[in-house]
Amino acid sequence: MGVGDLKTRLYVKQDLNKGSQIILSKEQAHYLRNVLRLREGDNIALFNGRDGEWKTEIINIEKKNVLVCVNICSRPQEITADIWLIFAPIKGLRVDFIAQKATELGVNMLCPVFTEHTSVTRVNVERLLSNAIEAAEQSGRLSVPQIHSPVRLEKLIEDWPKGRFLFCCDETGGGKPILGAFEENKGPAGLLIGPEGGFSNRELDQLDKLSNVCRVSLGEKILRSDTAAFAALVCWQAAIGDWNAPKDKSSD
Repeated sequence: MGVGDLKTRLYVKQDLNKGSQIILSKEQAHYLRNVLRLREGDNIALFNGRDGEWKTEIINIEKKNVLVCVNICSRPQEITADIWLIFAPIKGLRVDFIAQKATELGVNMLCPVFTEHTSVTRVNVERLLSNAIEAAEQSGRLSVPQIHSPVRLEKLIEDWPKGRFLFCCDETGGGKPILGAFEENKGPAGLLIGPEGGFSNRELDQLDKLSNVCRVSLGEKILRSDTAAFAALVCWQAAIGDWNAPKDKSSD
């Protein structure tokens, strides 16, 4: 194999089929040519969230364009656990960190939600997506989480799907132990993380009216919003997520 040796993974939107040729974006071309200094004949891996991961060969590399040929499917597309993260946005680089780590922890969708105590008024959705793509490329994921447009909590509650359970991380301490709650309610789910000021009583009352909601507790300590998100996702993965999926031994 070439210098890339499939250690370099890039997300693309195009379909991936044996023998097809793909022109990468200008940003990807700059990264491969000027940062990694790859050349024609080197190999990289591409994935698009639909067709698995493919070994590709660089057949033409120029200043602003890189053309690759799709050769071999090295990993079939995976079916992953179905978990959404709904979080009140926070200031600064911590929201980037949420997008990155939530992607690494297997989230299928990221949805910023505005609550009564949310101090942030705007969310850069494109930046969230960029962070999610980078995390997927680096972590070995075969998909990138969907980034939902920011929504008010009232609208989220109104439109919440009946077939998806909602776990609300409640810092008041009145929720069920989180691991036990996950074990009792398996299947498609969402994790709701409130703002640093917590949910208002009115918002908690609205959430309690949903038939498929459960307040869960992360213990007695008050956690920062990003810490609570990661802790809840780790608990979910440990209880019923991908970490518990049996390994495929058919190829052993």
